[in-house]
Amino acid sequence: MPIGTQGFTVFDLPAVPTELLDSYDDLPVDDYMGNGTRFKRFSQYRLSPGEGDAWNFALLPHRDYTAYKKFNKAAGGIRRTYEPIEADFTGLISRGIDGIGLDRGEDWQINVHQNRTRAEAGRPGPLTPEGVHHDGHEFVMIAVLRRKDVGGGETRLWKPGADEPFWTGTLQAGEAVLLDDKAIAHDVTDVVADGEGPGHRDIVIVAFSRWQHKWYGDEHDSSALSEDAG
Repeated sequence: MPIGTQGFTVFDLPAVPTELLDSYDDLPVDDYMGNGTRFKRFSQYRLSPGEGDAWNFALLPHRDYTAYKKFNKAAGGIRRTYEPIEADFTGLISRGIDGIGLDRGEDWQINVHQNRTRAEAGRPGPLTPEGVHHDGHEFVMIAVLRRKDVGGGETRLWKPGADEPFWTGTLQAGEAVLLDDKAIAHDVTDVVADGEGPGHRDIVIVAFSRWQHKWYGDEHDSSALSEDAG
């Protein structure tokens, strides 16, 4: 499942443990994105090559999240405070690492976003309020763990400057996409309630940057928060 010449690949996840799915049920509301429809935890790691093809995951001290306005017009250029992830996603992340084929000649830094988006009748859940965008990293993994009573949520991939996506598809529970984030942009259509009751879509997003270009620490925060960062 390596990333192909088009800059993406869709693949099947291994079986997701019940305790991992259950961890979405107590996510705090995201005060910055989704207008009350998004719930989120966030953590950051350093990846170092281990024995054989394995990677070592070192959880970094928890910090606020900062992103550049040029990549996220909806919530870039500000500090966002989230509670840390409590569940262990390293098994799923390792599956994505295998697909990307990360350069083992250096360390990597990853941002891990655990998100639930809720939709109700007459109130869709926006998945990408920032619109068509790059995340600003080298690679991105978007894994869908559960879709409960929702429709919509169609992933669209865009070549730079294109007027329409070159690929569209709806990731089902147990599927993920790997993206060459520098080569292609993406967005996802809103999720909508599939019936009269509420529904939700549970995902984990993993953004990969070489350690020398890490999105972590005072230097990164200063750059992302500066007036000329966007």
